[in-house]
Amino acid sequence: MTQVIDADGHVMEQSFVDELNGYMPKGSQGTRVFPPFDHLHQFYLRGESAPRQGRKVGAPEWVDFLDETGIDWTVVYPSMGLGVGRIASEDWAVAACRAYNNWLYDQFLSKSDRIKGVALIPVQDVDAAAEELRRTVTELGMVGAMLPSNGEGLKTHLGAKHFWPIYEEAQSLNCSLSVHGGAHHHFGMDSFSVYYPVNALGHPFGIMVQAAAMISHGIFERFPKLRVAYLEGGASWVPFFTDRLDRSYHEGHFQVDIHGEPIVGPRPGMPDEKPSRYFKRKVDEGNIFVGFDVDDEGLGPSVAKVGNAPFLYASDFPHEGRNPTLCRGEIDELLGREDLSDDDKQAVLSENAKRFYALV
Repeated sequence: MTQVIDADGHVMEQSFVDELNGYMPKGSQGTRVFPPFDHLHQFYLRGESAPRQGRKVGAPEWVDFLDETGIDWTVVYPSMGLGVGRIASEDWAVAACRAYNNWLYDQFLSKSDRIKGVALIPVQDVDAAAEELRRTVTELGMVGAMLPSNGEGLKTHLGAKHFWPIYEEAQSLNCSLSVHGGAHHHFGMDSFSVYYPVNALGHPFGIMVQAAAMISHGIFERFPKLRVAYLEGGASWVPFFTDRLDRSYHEGHFQVDIHGEPIVGPRPGMPDEKPSRYFKRKVDEGNIFVGFDVDDEGLGPSVAKVGNAPFLYASDFPHEGRNPTLCRGEIDELLGREDLSDDDKQAVLSENAKRFYALV
């Protein structure tokens, strides 16, 4: 039987408001810990047939889900905490991330070794973020940290020198970093009054922007052992993304630095080192990973484009009413696909997750 590892599940911390607030400093308790994702995320009318988030899901319910779906273990990300990048206050960001991480450890990670945790780190204060990354990995046993794909608190893109201390710390700890979609504001859709296109486009837009920033600004050259995943945007953006970068790069839009030397990243003159080749090389070297949706028809073409090594299975449980029957059915459908080899299926369902999170 093919092993299955869930590289991107979730906790629903909004169902544990009182518990999470109890971890916040005195004087802030009773206040919403994380800001809204965007102008519309929770503020539209849904019909009776729309999927719901379902019951309160704690550690026991997560273990039941793993048992019922035949998944070995999961790595859980936040839900409301996906909006951490929108926090403007550095002090609040530090307190909110520490509160979330302590709560996650106490309520989930300490309850079962089949539930692994990804930390929230306060990107608003880079030194504090590096410190919190080290604390959560070395003291709480977390497998890495999440970087928001969007938000005012980021201050700049993830390719900027500003974030180098985080990358240096992650490389030193041999832990993962994941750029996860969630906040979809300022992508040109802030006036939309219908939500589903905001959700559909916001996830891949955010992670493509940050992937482009990190590749073009040489993050993987400066930190050659860094492992970064771009999650919850599907697989289909990868061929589009690499094709568009190739077109622009080879139309003469590459740059040189003040000394006339090519900027880091894809370099003119290197054999076949166009952006698509660079992307695949960083996949092969274990730097770049990509989450995919199990029903994503573009997974096959994406594997054909860059190989099977980057793609990570995500249950996304318990979002949008996802349940064991639905998730197991999707896994079985993937196992029956004819556009993927047996090696492809094993890679995307488990082997890549073990490499990315450095867990065997």
